[in-house]
Amino acid sequence: MSGTSGGGSAEGADKPVPQPEGSVGAAKPVPQPEGSVGAAKPVPQPEETVGPRSADLLSGSGSAGRGGRGPEVVEVRRGMFGVQGSGDTSGYGGLVQPVALPGTATRPYGGWFDEAVDVLAEVLDAGGVAFDDAVERVVVDPQTDPVSPYAELTLDVAREHLLAVCRALRDDQDLRFELSLGVSGVHYPHDVGRELHAVYHLTSITHGRSLRLEVAVPDADPHLPSTTSVYPTNDWHERETWDFFGIVFDGHPGLARIEMPDDWPGHPQRKDYPLGGIPVEYKGATVPPPDTRRQYS
Repeated sequence: MSGTSGGGSAEGADKPVPQPEGSVGAAKPVPQPEGSVGAAKPVPQPEETVGPRSADLLSGSGSAGRGGRGPEVVEVRRGMFGVQGSGDTSGYGGLVQPVALPGTATRPYGGWFDEAVDVLAEVLDAGGVAFDDAVERVVVDPQTDPVSPYAELTLDVAREHLLAVCRALRDDQDLRFELSLGVSGVHYPHDVGRELHAVYHLTSITHGRSLRLEVAVPDADPHLPSTTSVYPTNDWHERETWDFFGIVFDGHPGLARIEMPDDWPGHPQRKDYPLGGIPVEYKGATVPPPDTRRQYS
């Protein structure tokens, strides 16, 4: 008589029982059709552009200033919220943040940028204006190889040649930047001799392109020629830029404030403008501006 019991041997009890294909207990992975919800196909991600590190900007590594490729550091901000000394309770007192403008681009710029710059140079030269006199530098941000679909072209223009550049960009058939989306201002108090910047956003409806013009003027002489003779819709935008930043557009048909009262002192969007606002009168009582109510130092 054998040692089996229950119709099976002890050795056979440990042997795994084969499962039919497709059954619940089968461990065989189920193939997923390409493009289905369960497929693990990776999703393509846009290329990441890595900017310069703060330490490199502060030390000068990779920063060649206005004449080179590197970013141009115009200011170094320390701390946060404008608090100085022991009054900083935010925890950001040790924060060091350089303010850097993109550096000069080098050839090839990529995409249609090279063609546009070359055509502009030809048109200006035909009109008796040297390109290097009219355009101080060409900026492509970010500049990558190959050119990024997110790259933007900016031309830094000398103010005395602004109208010639605008006319060339508008009228030439290979450029045709016939639409100006407006004028905006920027204030860089530490960019000595170039404190106030006017920025023009131009679009070519014909060719489906956009570029930016930037003109810098000193705080001591904040005058620019008005572009309303080339782009009439800039009328309101130049008034707003004058109102908020104090840039004077010579030749404007009616340069007056557009938001603030005519007798308002100062220009509210400059960085040296006080943040406290104006006193408020309420039922005979006067509430002072916030920055004069309490002192932390």
